[in-house]
Amino acid sequence: MSELAEFGYKQELRRSLGGFSAFAAGFSFVSILTTVFQLFGFGFSFGGTLFFWTWPLVIAGQLMVALNFAELAARFPLAGSVYQWAKQLSRGFGGWVAGWMMLIGCVVALASAAIALQVVLPSVWSGFQLVGGDSSVTSPTGATNAVLLGALLIVFTTAVNAAGVRVMARINDIGVAAELLGVVVLLTGLGLFAVRGPQVVTHGTGEAGVGGVLASALMAAYVLYGFDTAASVAEETKNARKSAPRAVLRALLVSGLGGLALVLFALMAAPSLTDGQLAGQGLPYVIKAVFGDTLGPIFLADVAVAVVVCTLTIQTGTIRLIYAMARDRALPGSRALAKVNARTGTPLAPALLSGALAIGLLLLNVGNPTLFSTLTATSVVVVYLAYLLVTGPLLVKRLRGTLPSAQPGWFALGRWGVVVNTLAVLYGLAMIVNIAWPRAEIYDLAGTGSPWMLLFPLEFVAATVVIGWLCWLRLKPAGTPALEPVPAVS
Repeated sequence: MSELAEFGYKQELRRSLGGFSAFAAGFSFVSILTTVFQLFGFGFSFGGTLFFWTWPLVIAGQLMVALNFAELAARFPLAGSVYQWAKQLSRGFGGWVAGWMMLIGCVVALASAAIALQVVLPSVWSGFQLVGGDSSVTSPTGATNAVLLGALLIVFTTAVNAAGVRVMARINDIGVAAELLGVVVLLTGLGLFAVRGPQVVTHGTGEAGVGGVLASALMAAYVLYGFDTAASVAEETKNARKSAPRAVLRALLVSGLGGLALVLFALMAAPSLTDGQLAGQGLPYVIKAVFGDTLGPIFLADVAVAVVVCTLTIQTGTIRLIYAMARDRALPGSRALAKVNARTGTPLAPALLSGALAIGLLLLNVGNPTLFSTLTATSVVVVYLAYLLVTGPLLVKRLRGTLPSAQPGWFALGRWGVVVNTLAVLYGLAMIVNIAWPRAEIYDLAGTGSPWMLLFPLEFVAATVVIGWLCWLRLKPAGTPALEPVPAVS
């Protein structure tokens, strides 16, 4: 109660989550079983075996970001994480737009995660290809089926999130435990049936050059974000000032190292690196080859569970972000969006809104074979920009010496703060440029040659900022410097 009172808020969400549940929220947003399965074929098709080396780079870069976030999580243990941190570091539109960008990025990520079912379920049973035809997400029929499966999944996750944080946390904890067990089983199986040694990552395959390897970094960049969700549930976490920073760092490190091992072992166990199957079918091809036609589908079903839990947690983080902004009167319809249901202890309107927006985004792309890569890359660019709008102003405050000192017992970087913060900013800038680079293989699979397709992430970001600016002008009269909490609604 006192932690929120000092920021001008009342305790409306139910503080019932332990340290593991906070970690689970960040870990399942990242969800290496979901995202590595989703993009393994993509990464290999661009960089060959050398795409492995983008993982250590992204882990190191995101660790710099996570260390800064952990420090902020101790200082500001509030729902909405990125929005709250940016608001404290940059007043006015500068602080608000970080939350706006993160919100849009989360909605895109929600849709992107939901379509991952298409990568897994048709490999478990062909009957999941409901519309018939090619099940590949890069085909028109596969893309249409991905939209259908994804929309059904989002309806389910919306219902679970609306039911309350305890129901969500229980499903999430079980799902994370199943995913961790699945990762261990998968690594064990791949290691036992490896047909080549770890030196495979030192020898390139195909014609992949530097440009291809850089493009393949999209895989690791997409996998390793969202760990801040561990702090976004801070108002529902016990002893949040200490639990949230640890949860953020653990979510990143466990996901990063687990994903690194998964990529390495998959390359070691793949029956062939040159027959095109690894690039075309990705990890399901390796799983069926190693575990067989009986155990393979069973394991892929576990991956499908991970996809469900990942989608559930992304929506959970999105709901907390909408709620945090709405109670500050920082979104259209704030009064309704800031209302917490007395029975479930959950903001119902944000749950329904986030689900509807994500489904709408999917429906706009029915039959579009570029849906998969475009949504994935765009979500990375938008979320990384939101992160940069936190680490950038934070660095300015460090350099000016205006960052408040941490209290005893809080996580703090101390004298390493400027170095770690600078590296986080440089990494964020470099990755945004790399992922947003106009590559036809990502943004124009149909080969139209249209510059509008190639520049889609930049256009999306520009439209997001313009719409955000118009919303800001309507929400805040000129000259009003700060956001005010919405009075509690019973």
